[in-house]
Amino acid sequence: MTTVDSNGVSPLDVEIGALQGGSADLGQYAGRAVLVVNVASKCGLTPQYTGLERLHAQYGERGLTVLGVPCNQFLGQEPGSAEEIAEFCSATYGVSFPMTEKVEVNGEDRHPLYDRLVGFADAEGHSGDIRWNFEKFLVGRDGKVVARFSPQTEPEAAELVAAVEAQLAG
Repeated sequence: MTTVDSNGVSPLDVEIGALQGGSADLGQYAGRAVLVVNVASKCGLTPQYTGLERLHAQYGERGLTVLGVPCNQFLGQEPGSAEEIAEFCSATYGVSFPMTEKVEVNGEDRHPLYDRLVGFADAEGHSGDIRWNFEKFLVGRDGKVVARFSPQTEPEAAELVAAVEAQLAG
């Protein structure tokens, strides 16, 4: 299943703000693989920032961008302002990958980016609503969603790394 719609629109064609203001300009990632992750600062899975940063550093020059999308929909685990989120990520985990504005990933106010992602099923067949913080979507160089990973899948898990490498090899 592809999430590029009948008009050829990719998840990377939507508009979304950058964490610190202005546009995140997802179009700049055309031709790159992008790992889109809904993130939160006060979650039991927050230490995944370390692995996400390592992926971004290890594969960035080969064409991978990790994109963090803060969300406060899961037990209020991302309550901070844009400045607080940026400071936490930088100071605590050394995050250098791009971050968007805080958005909703589920419900009637779901951001259009997630409208284009949630239709893709993971290896266990789950599609639809985001289950928790740190659910991951890999968008291929062609702008199509190619993989979805559960929140519990570590960023450096073999299956996620293999999917990234497959996108970078092509």
